[in-house]
Amino acid sequence: MVKRGEYNYFIHPITDGVPVVEPALLRDVCSAMIKVLDLNNVDKIVVVEAMGIHIGAVLSVMTDIPMTVMRKREYKMPGEVAVHQTTGYSKGELYINGIKKGERVVIIDDVVSTGGTMRALLQALKIAGADVVDVCIAIQRGNPDIGRPYKSLVRIEVTEKVHVVERYI
Repeated sequence: MVKRGEYNYFIHPITDGVPVVEPALLRDVCSAMIKVLDLNNVDKIVVVEAMGIHIGAVLSVMTDIPMTVMRKREYKMPGEVAVHQTTGYSKGELYINGIKKGERVVIIDDVVSTGGTMRALLQALKIAGADVVDVCIAIQRGNPDIGRPYKSLVRIEVTEKVHVVERYI
């Protein structure tokens, strides 16, 4: 665990890629997500840069569902949607491309702690006209409200240490 200002930031291979992300861990996380997600008639997997990408890429390969990434950089492509994001340790603009009105999407991410990034992504998908079918987070820190139900694989609490409070699969 490291401090970012007053925020206790925990480090894990799934959430940070540190020290190394083992293939078996990615397979296990994605296999668990496949078990809990509603993937019927889903058009796209949506992930957030940076640490949602590796999970989403493996899930895309396992399910043959295309993936798009919400980025921290503007590309100025037609249909790009920009939203503001505020988390416990950062803030800035996020941009999403490649979402068409009426598309059915699932959201995948590594961690939810404050819910700021997820609320921004949900807002962007609403603006784009997507139908969010399901949301699954690998690690849930506490009980953040993102404005809709979501699933997680494990819930943790962070004090001076990380405590696994509940395992959902």
